Amino acid sequence: MLDTDQFTIHDISRFPLCVFRNDAATPGYAAQWAAEMAALIAHAAPFVVAFAGTPDSEAHEDRRDRAMWLKQNKATLAQVCRALVTVDADPARRAEAIEQGRMATKAFGIAHEAVASLDDAAALARRLAQAPD
Repeated sequence: MLDTDQFTIHDISRFPLCVFRNDAATPGYAAQWAAEMAALIAHAAPFVVAFAGTPDSEAHEDRRDRAMWLKQNKATLAQVCRALVTVDADPARRAEAIEQGRMATKAFGIAHEAVASLDDAAALARRLAQAPD
């Protein structure tokens, strides 16, 4: 079982949906983010990471550290992370997110989706988690 008390960057209360908490991404958060991602991978159950709302600007060091972690763990992460999901009620912004998501899919080897609500993201996460590899 995942210990929800050890997760401050992601809300895992709706697992397999893991919601990135924008307000938790304060300068220096990358180490905690990496620990949470490692715990999700070690759990070995398929999951989806959702991003809702507009995150605050990210510190350069955090962006660099996350990029290095993603590069080093790309293959392992792709085995269990079924998708990265942008949540936005605005259809035009979802369309933009889909375009940007194509680049993320190429870079990380993980599918990207865009949905209108967290409920839609949770339903998608459940469906993707049940899908065969």
